[in-house]
Amino acid sequence: CFLSAVPGSFYGRLFPANSLHFVHSSYSLQWLSQLPEGLENNKGNIHMACSSPANVIRAYYEQFQKDFGYFLKCRSEELVDGGRMVLTFLGRSSQEPFSKGCPYIWSLLAVALNDMVLEGIIEEEKLDSFNIPQYTPSPEEVKNEVIKEGSFTVDRLEVTRVDLNAYHGEFCPSDEVMDGGYNVANCTRSVTEPLLVSHFGEEIIDKVFDRYQKILADRLSKEKIQFVNVIISVIKV
Repeated sequence: CFLSAVPGSFYGRLFPANSLHFVHSSYSLQWLSQLPEGLENNKGNIHMACSSPANVIRAYYEQFQKDFGYFLKCRSEELVDGGRMVLTFLGRSSQEPFSKGCPYIWSLLAVALNDMVLEGIIEEEKLDSFNIPQYTPSPEEVKNEVIKEGSFTVDRLEVTRVDLNAYHGEFCPSDEVMDGGYNVANCTRSVTEPLLVSHFGEEIIDKVFDRYQKILADRLSKEKIQFVNVIISVIKV
């Protein structure tokens, strides 16, 4: 087994042609190569939300189609015939663009940011120009893009779920409030802090996530929230 680290985006060619036998991607392909165009009217939101206009939902989906289609094309050129890929996405289980999974987590973060706008801590224009470059696809959307690109056959397609309410207190320091928002807030922070710092500045980060933790703890105490994993195994034809 030969391993290699190479610079560059996976939304492009990385390896020589016909050089790979197996490709695995975990929790990467839900991240888009760039923000979709046309999100200017997604005011008060930082992602696809129930209140997002239809053009915003469409823009996110079209960017996912473009990025994932190009990923498949590049990997098909690098894989040998019969080579296999196993890809894991943060996704959703239904065709509806909203769910109590990852999109909902972004909506709750937007609540914290909007509260800070109302208090004058964040400028409204700053919030309105901030969006998360992520699309969580359904199993059908992933499968459709594989079929449309044409280089692979679908060997297996599965959906698994992670219950965010399953809280394990051993990961919380003893001086922290033992609530269900602690782990989720810190997990989200580990992913989004660089995006937030580059857009809003470092001085607001602790305040944002203090509020976010309280919002999450309240919601997790009242409702069940799950992350959905979409896992697909494909073979190059």
